[in-house]
Amino acid sequence: MASRRSNHPRECSSTEREGHPSTSRVRASSLPLPDTVLHDKVHELVDFVLLKYNNQETTTKAEMLHCVLQDCQEHFPRIFSKASECLYMVFGIDVKEPEPPEQIYALVPVLDLTYNRMLAGEHGIPKTSLLIIILSIIFIKGNHVHEEVLWEMLGRMQVYEGQEHYAYGEPRQVITEHLVQEGYLVYRQVPDSSPARYEFLWGPRAHAETTKLKVLEHLAKVIGKDPQSYPRLYAEALREEPVAPQI
Repeated sequence: MASRRSNHPRECSSTEREGHPSTSRVRASSLPLPDTVLHDKVHELVDFVLLKYNNQETTTKAEMLHCVLQDCQEHFPRIFSKASECLYMVFGIDVKEPEPPEQIYALVPVLDLTYNRMLAGEHGIPKTSLLIIILSIIFIKGNHVHEEVLWEMLGRMQVYEGQEHYAYGEPRQVITEHLVQEGYLVYRQVPDSSPARYEFLWGPRAHAETTKLKVLEHLAKVIGKDPQSYPRLYAEALREEPVAPQI
């Protein structure tokens, strides 16, 4: 999604969580939800879940209905599906399906990358998705990518060096400083390059927290293909997949 409606997602009060919505709230139209209303409600739910994620909290369907979707509860499945897709694709957050009886939705970073507040934007927007994109590009390009190639590929996604991004802030600072300092990326001069050129590789923290197979599976899910559709990458990912200890 191109923008968010609010920099401060609405937090549900304890009264709203525990109380029962009024009759007018519960009543939902059986008519199809207009696209403008659907769009607004998806944004509101995304903002609500982002607040929960930044506070390292879980949420429930009842809480989402009481706090965000009082007037269109019949449309929860469609709104929730679109919001979950946005959270996964744009913000790198996976909303895990609830397990009975609590029906609690866990909010976890995609690829098991650990949450770090240094990777959140000025208004608390996670930047995990940018990291995932870069790790994917590095893997696809043979485990290292020249700096100019990376910026060319990010530009296709409307992420430009030196230009403020609504979710990622100033990309160059995030990539060459924050993600390098956090150990997710290595930024080094290409050996024997003259004039000097620079490249990116996976950092030790990326290797510790995720695997190439998880990155490939995520990439295939986004594109809508099977990971085995990329035989070279799939074979490499399998070779480097950690072997489970035998019991």
